[in-house]
Amino acid sequence: MLFPDVELEGWWTSLELPEEQVIELYEGHAVCEQYHSEFKTDLDIERLPSGKFATNALILSLAAFAYNILRIIGQLGLMGWESPVRHKVKRRRIKSLDPPSGGTVIQELLYLAARLIKTAHRLKLRFSRYCPGYQAFEALYYRLLPT
Repeated sequence: MLFPDVELEGWWTSLELPEEQVIELYEGHAVCEQYHSEFKTDLDIERLPSGKFATNALILSLAAFAYNILRIIGQLGLMGWESPVRHKVKRRRIKSLDPPSGGTVIQELLYLAARLIKTAHRLKLRFSRYCPGYQAFEALYYRLLPT
């Protein structure tokens, strides 16, 4: 008598879609939350810097631009045969929350050790001989280079 024999579950929505589509949209909500979390934590914008709306709008616009650039770099640079990462995935995080795990866009393509050399009025990056991310970096560079 302490626990009821009947359990009732109900949903309310303003969507005028079949219930299968509503459930599918709700399940996709978790993926959106994952990207939202990655945007906030990996770019370190959990707290906005100002009390002024215009300043915060500018910061969010620049953060979205940087995030999209890093996503493109990750998709193009870390998914090919020259990728330094040891296992296949569909996408890479921008920055790892747990640094020893590896395999993120920033760690694999942007944290490469190189020297900046100026020769003949040109700047060059000199990587070490055994740089694990060099092939992926070079392929991405030539792919994004304007022609």
